[in-house]
Amino acid sequence: MRTFIGIDSSTTATKALLIDETGAVLGVAATEYGYATPQPLWSEQDPELWWDGTVGSIRAVLAQTGVDPADVAGIGLTGQMHGLVLLDEHGEVLRPAILWNDQRTGAQCDEIRRRVGRERFIAVTGNDALTGFTAPKILWVAQNEPEIYARARQVLLPKDYVRYRLTGDYATDRAGGAGTVLFDLAARDWSADIAAALDIPLDWLPPTYEGPAVTGVISAAAAEATGLRAGTPVVGGGGDQAAGAVGVGAVKEGIVSLVLGTSGVVFATVDQPFIEPNGRLHSFCHSVPQRWHLMGV
Repeated sequence: MRTFIGIDSSTTATKALLIDETGAVLGVAATEYGYATPQPLWSEQDPELWWDGTVGSIRAVLAQTGVDPADVAGIGLTGQMHGLVLLDEHGEVLRPAILWNDQRTGAQCDEIRRRVGRERFIAVTGNDALTGFTAPKILWVAQNEPEIYARARQVLLPKDYVRYRLTGDYATDRAGGAGTVLFDLAARDWSADIAAALDIPLDWLPPTYEGPAVTGVISAAAAEATGLRAGTPVVGGGGDQAAGAVGVGAVKEGIVSLVLGTSGVVFATVDQPFIEPNGRLHSFCHSVPQRWHLMGV
């Protein structure tokens, strides 16, 4: 029997879900953790928490179900969006991750609007520059922690740090990539123009993949840590909202979902990029190839 594991690295826990080919849930395991608020408006997390949670949850769900790791045909990843993980040239974490709910970057958002132009920024990325997104977090590190920024060589999102630890590869899905607001929404890839305007090296940004595409395989080291079989495929997956939309069937135009959790989200799937010219709605790539989505949060 072929089975699949989904891994969700959220703000408060990492969960592993084991399903069969019909989508029936065979087992669920979770590892909880917290996040730090070292200063007012700040929200940070040690990426090692996600990795420890991934290892513990995968081992727990395999033990719970008795599934042979050889029968796990693939791994999908999701998790909290917009967080900033900075790595050095050796793949080592440089500082705690700055999370989606961190609010320190108001000045950097204003700077992005000045450098790029607010209308142009919205037209390219589908979004206004807001404190939750990744791009202003990168500028904040450049301006406030220049010694760390000077050592940075790779930008990852939270779930993509887990991907890196599982496979040894740098990659992101296009739904998550769009949430950095460094994406050309229509082209479904990084915007060289936006990155250049913000002095962010394009080679710091990982290769992008559609949600169902294989981005790498479980490494020998990750197999030893998790109990999975080395060589098991890992796919792009998606940010938490896009992946959740797939789970509830919001995969084509005309379907809207409502999610009430840590945040409240109204989510609508569309067949073409739809940009609200005043930036009052978020517009991102969907985890479904050649689909996009709108969000009110």
